[in-house]
Amino acid sequence: MKPFTYARAGDVAEALRAGAAPGAKYIGGGTNLVDLMRETIEQPTALVDVTGLSSDIKRLRGGGLLIGAAVRNTELATHREVRTQSPVLSRAVVAGASGQIRNMATVGGNMLQRTRCAYFYDAGGSRCNKRNPGQGCDAIEGFNRTHAILGASSACVATHPSDMCVALAALDAVVHLDGPGGARKVPLTELHRLPGDHPEVETVLDRSELITAVELPPLPWARRSTYRKVRDRASYAFALVSVAAALDVRGGEVRNVRIALGGVAHKPWRAHEAETALIGGPATTRAFRAAAEAELMAAKPLHDNGFKIELATRTITAVLSELAGGTR
Repeated sequence: MKPFTYARAGDVAEALRAGAAPGAKYIGGGTNLVDLMRETIEQPTALVDVTGLSSDIKRLRGGGLLIGAAVRNTELATHREVRTQSPVLSRAVVAGASGQIRNMATVGGNMLQRTRCAYFYDAGGSRCNKRNPGQGCDAIEGFNRTHAILGASSACVATHPSDMCVALAALDAVVHLDGPGGARKVPLTELHRLPGDHPEVETVLDRSELITAVELPPLPWARRSTYRKVRDRASYAFALVSVAAALDVRGGEVRNVRIALGGVAHKPWRAHEAETALIGGPATTRAFRAAAEAELMAAKPLHDNGFKIELATRTITAVLSELAGGTR
């Protein structure tokens, strides 16, 4: 790890001034960034601690919630209104890491964590376009069982690791940003980029821009929502496939639905094809399966991860069937 300076920001303006310095990085709980610094993948010359900023969860007029970027993951998962209004979010956070990590990790840091691709972390022996642009991607012809089947490119097949972000994508969350150009808002589904030719550019954030909060708009029927994570072991493992879903069923008909997938793409994957196929139709297992198949039509598996197509299809079907009350 290379030497660096450290400063704790007292407010957003101070954080932005310090974050504008060459080589500066914002740090929250440090549960991802510090690991990357130890591996010399990230080498900031200055760390700007933003954990003293925006650490509240506030109810908005109209029924939504504003979650500060410095809110710890444990606080988010256990917050009463989050658990009752959007159980999918609480369950996704709990599925994401150990209790110790949740106690340290922040909402903003969770959104900006980087891929856990083994080739990305192997700085001494593997080619990785995300780590060194133009170098190549050893995962494409290597061991790629955990890698992307949707939205990948010839430059990168890594997956996004966050469970929380999958739930936020399903909840129509909006990310609040502040930076040298002023404050702005970005839908969570547009925060992360697909790899294309530049997998090293992972988000739409500008240089030194800071996440200040994430907004959950009112979605009353999200009380019927859940998160399911399929992984190789029961704890502290990243998703092979995960599904966040909220479902509104009345009179046996799907009135509204939100579905997002994790473990299958470079970003949290909002399942728009499946949602479109379901709205206005019957809330049956057969319909859920057909919608899942429609979403996965675009999948392009690698030599080790073709099983993810059927796994994702079955998981979507099972989650929606659970939310619909086991309808046939």
